[in-house]
Amino acid sequence: MTEKQPLNIEVTSMHYQKLLIAIDDDDPTSSKRAFNYACTVAKMYQIPMGIVSILETSDLNIYQSLSPNVVAKRREEIAADLDIFVQKAQEFGVQEVTPILGEGNPGHVIVEEIIPEFKPDLVICGSKTKPSKHLIGTHASYLSKYAPSSVMVVR
Repeated sequence: MTEKQPLNIEVTSMHYQKLLIAIDDDDPTSSKRAFNYACTVAKMYQIPMGIVSILETSDLNIYQSLSPNVVAKRREEIAADLDIFVQKAQEFGVQEVTPILGEGNPGHVIVEEIIPEFKPDLVICGSKTKPSKHLIGTHASYLSKYAPSSVMVVR
């Protein structure tokens, strides 16, 4: 039996270059925790941060989805909330913040559309804090499984 050689491991510092925080407009508790962590990381590393929120079209009934006024109003509400998150991040000290609004299934839209365009090397999301079938938090496992970048789930 041969003697096992010690592992030759050198610890090096790891720095992210750009992060994306997924905000769930329907779950402010998990979003707030994830947002606080994202702002801390972005400020500490002095890196750009994207804030994404998705208009979940599956949450609309057939009559709402066919009414342009209802969809436009919901889109405006989410955009207004994104603006508040951008302002708060800037006040905290994050230098570069980009609001991003998508539509559809959150996990899929973030992985297939938002990440390829924004190109973050870290995605941060919350985990649901209240029962519902379609929250960003419920898509955390989807993001973890399919995102090409690192994913941090904040509880």
